[in-house]
Amino acid sequence: MKTYSVPVITIDGPSGAGKGTIAQMLALDLNWNILDSGALYRTLAFFLHNENISLAQFSEIKEKIQKDFKVQFDPGSLAEPVRVIFKNEDITNKVRNEEIAKQTSILAADPIIRDFIRPCQREFAKLPGLIADGRDMGTVIFPEAELKIFLTASLEERAKRRQQQLKRQGMKVNMRVLLEELEDRDRKDREREHSPLVAADDSVELDTTDIKPKGVVKKIKALPFFK
Repeated sequence: MKTYSVPVITIDGPSGAGKGTIAQMLALDLNWNILDSGALYRTLAFFLHNENISLAQFSEIKEKIQKDFKVQFDPGSLAEPVRVIFKNEDITNKVRNEEIAKQTSILAADPIIRDFIRPCQREFAKLPGLIADGRDMGTVIFPEAELKIFLTASLEERAKRRQQQLKRQGMKVNMRVLLEELEDRDRKDREREHSPLVAADDSVELDTTDIKPKGVVKKIKALPFFK
């Protein structure tokens, strides 16, 4: 494996493409730090909602919020979501639900919020290395990363994976509604003005539709970066 200051592997792609699972598997395999950027935005949405802070108020007190906004991620164990620790509390289940997801989608489109989050994301780049999972990790947050992965999968496969994930959390899901929500989220991610969902020019694109997670990791670890 090549060595340099802080090695970063970015894992980008649409919802349900397998970013979280692959990032978690790589972090555990390499014993590296992990950044779940979606969960970082979700944590901010959770915090603002709990504190009744509007976007207008956010702009006025963002420096104070920056001091209080300390988030940690623990890759945990396979088959369980990456753990989100905020103010020494495990809030994983509190931020991984559809209501917070909807609030997060609105927040993530705001350039003020994205400017606030970016230095928070960059702080996760620490030795021995970082696996950064998101939608603009390789294009905006870590453009210097030497290995950038962009995962894709069919809409139907992504909806099925999301359905299974929500069922494990005890939620009932209508597949038709889920497909519509994914299509809408994809469109918003692609068309948003700031940091739209696109593959970095130097990224390696992998379609995960018919590949098990272990197979995806095997393909990634066969890349020249690991030689």
